[in-house]
Amino acid sequence: MKTTKAAPEKKKVVKKILDLGKQYPIIGILNMESLPASSLLQMKKQLRGKVELVMTRKTLIQKGLKDLKLENGEQLVQQVKGMPALMFTKDNPFALFRTLKKSKTPAAAKAGQLAPRDIIVPKGPTPFTPGPVISEFAQLGIKAGVEGGKVAVKEDTTVVKEGKPINDKLASMLQRLGITPMEIGLDLVCVYEKGIIYPKSVLDVDEKKFMSDLTGAAGGAFNLAIDIGWAAKDTIDTLLSKAFREAKAVALEGGVLSPELTEDVLAKAYREAQTVAEEGKLQVQ
Repeated sequence: MKTTKAAPEKKKVVKKILDLGKQYPIIGILNMESLPASSLLQMKKQLRGKVELVMTRKTLIQKGLKDLKLENGEQLVQQVKGMPALMFTKDNPFALFRTLKKSKTPAAAKAGQLAPRDIIVPKGPTPFTPGPVISEFAQLGIKAGVEGGKVAVKEDTTVVKEGKPINDKLASMLQRLGITPMEIGLDLVCVYEKGIIYPKSVLDVDEKKFMSDLTGAAGGAFNLAIDIGWAAKDTIDTLLSKAFREAKAVALEGGVLSPELTEDVLAKAYREAQTVAEEGKLQVQ
């Protein structure tokens, strides 16, 4: 009887995925692993009206995505990992990722979790007094010594690389040092839009660096356009000013008289006359 009852429920979930997949142009794959129920409830409130969430078994999510017959759909199915959920939205993928990222809160690492990024124990003093902790640091590959009566880390040390598991000894040490490398929140694995799959490494844009790079590129393009004399809406005023200055310099050098240059030519002649007069006085003396 359980199997008979379960079958319609499974079909209902898959149909919901199909309906939402046709209604919304953007599909996000989430990993809900290690996400507390309280945090999930809070995130649902923040995202209400912006996204539709589907939380169900991995096999049903995979079937729903396959039945959508999306372009590059097989690659999308391969991204379904951990404790997955689907998110359907019409929001810009990058704006959506930024919203989810800002909502995350730092958390201590637990044994067995994968490092979300390279985890570094920074150089400097620790709260520990000299003792066995120095050998504990050594076991973790961290160089430490005694400075000012406290144990100090001698140099920045990467204790685990991104994507690698955190062992129990390291998790304990990080917690004692007050280092919270994990984040609590919805983990957006990737986003699908019109056949393109954006992994979180692409979605996670450093906005300040992006704007700096964009400004630098625009400045470089403008300078290149001026150098080669490329006339466009944004360069024409500068090009005309440059051409006028260069033409004026040539005319002054050749002593060409024109209404626009009379004052400059006379000023140049006056300066040259003064120079000659000064040199004459020096020779007489």
